[in-house]
Amino acid sequence: MTLLMKDPDAVLDYAIDWAAEYLGDDQLADSLWSVVPDEPGGVSVVGSDFDTTSSTVKAAGGIRGRVYKLVNHVTLQSGRIDNRSIVLRVEAR
Repeated sequence: MTLLMKDPDAVLDYAIDWAAEYLGDDQLADSLWSVVPDEPGGVSVVGSDFDTTSSTVKAAGGIRGRVYKLVNHVTLQSGRIDNRSIVLRVEAR
């Protein structure tokens, strides 16, 4: 697991390349992002996008010293469902 650093004032894009993992001939049909923990003043999803092989989220905010997971929940065209996470630690940079 990789821990990425994020400044609480930054609004940044993060991506998951699902094709690099295991898609083969399958493709993304839907992609939803959430944040754990979901708390007041915490990291929030302010935008997202996806194509057939990758998913991107735009994240803002966060409380200094806290660790958050950006969770990507995808549905593939074959009907398979999976989740992947990006872990962020919020620190002044």
